[in-house]
Amino acid sequence: MMMRASACGHFAVERPRRVFGVLLLLLLLLTACTPRVAVRPRIPAFAQLIAQLSEEGGYFPSDNLVSNELGYQKILQKLDELNVRGGVYIGVGPEQNFTYIAAVRPTYAFIVDIRRDNRLQHLFYKALFALARNRAEYLALWLSRPLRESAERWTQASIADLVRLMDETPPDPSAFRMTLERAYALIEGRFGVPLTPEDRGRIEEIARSFYESGLDIRYETHFRRSWRQFPTLRQLLLETDLTGRPRNFLAAEESFQFLKQLHAQDRIIPVTGDFAGPKALRAIGDYVRHLGETVSVFYVSNVEYYLLQSDAFAAFAENVKALPRTERSLIIRSYVGYGFPHPEALPGYFITTLLQRMNEFVRLYEAGEYRTYWDVGMLDYIPVR
Repeated sequence: MMMRASACGHFAVERPRRVFGVLLLLLLLLTACTPRVAVRPRIPAFAQLIAQLSEEGGYFPSDNLVSNELGYQKILQKLDELNVRGGVYIGVGPEQNFTYIAAVRPTYAFIVDIRRDNRLQHLFYKALFALARNRAEYLALWLSRPLRESAERWTQASIADLVRLMDETPPDPSAFRMTLERAYALIEGRFGVPLTPEDRGRIEEIARSFYESGLDIRYETHFRRSWRQFPTLRQLLLETDLTGRPRNFLAAEESFQFLKQLHAQDRIIPVTGDFAGPKALRAIGDYVRHLGETVSVFYVSNVEYYLLQSDAFAAFAENVKALPRTERSLIIRSYVGYGFPHPEALPGYFITTLLQRMNEFVRLYEAGEYRTYWDVGMLDYIPVR
């Protein structure tokens, strides 16, 4: 009886083991025969946000590779006095935005431009911020003029010293090509933004302009040579605020490092958009609300001049009206007097940089006061001198 019980117990254990083995073998065979489904690469949130906010681009009669607004720093002291800090920054155009962002210290910044090339240029700049450890390396990468000495030596250098260093350093074709390839890899890899062959070509043209011209590069129009000589990048870097203090984003290491960190957090977002268009500014406004933030500064350059010429100003004003704002929110405007100097104009400066409360802009628009470009610049502004 004991032997039989023992034998029965043995078979009771072995049977489930055999069944389990057969099932495991079948599972392995099925797995081997099942066709694999390709796993889509994850699109980073940064790339998704660019696509989500952007709209169809358009034409503008200049490349705007660098700013043409020499007096762009003249309002910075007033920004300090008004204690405009944090919030969300919206701007347009190339590198002058970095100076305003460094001054305002926003949580997010959106660079909106009708030219798709501006988005590509800012993606290139984002790559340079990722590659450069300090201001000297950034300039060296930007202008394809490799440093002959350790970058750390220049960490505390003045902007005048950095400009002199770049002027004394010849361009290097191999450095140009290497920086370009590293930028492509970062944009498509870490940033997750796909580039078409045309995109790569345009980024190369932009980078080559800085490689060939160095600090002598300046704003140019497409249709004719400008009747007025615009400032070079060298002049823009060496410009100062009203107190004589250089405030360009490359003038102080702290400003550069703040921008580098903001870029690393994917919080400087280049967007293709029309200020008077139906999507970009509205979508940015919705996103800012989602963040629980408000717009602190909206830098519009002189875009309003072109909007008034094309009867698109009302659509732009409605977009501004829809942005989340407070009584402290400001517009930074670049005003061209065209023979009628603005009261805030400075000798030797063709373009006058102005400040206005965003709420006052909306109030005057709703009252029907904006009929001409003169109205936009003259009816309301905050004196900075």
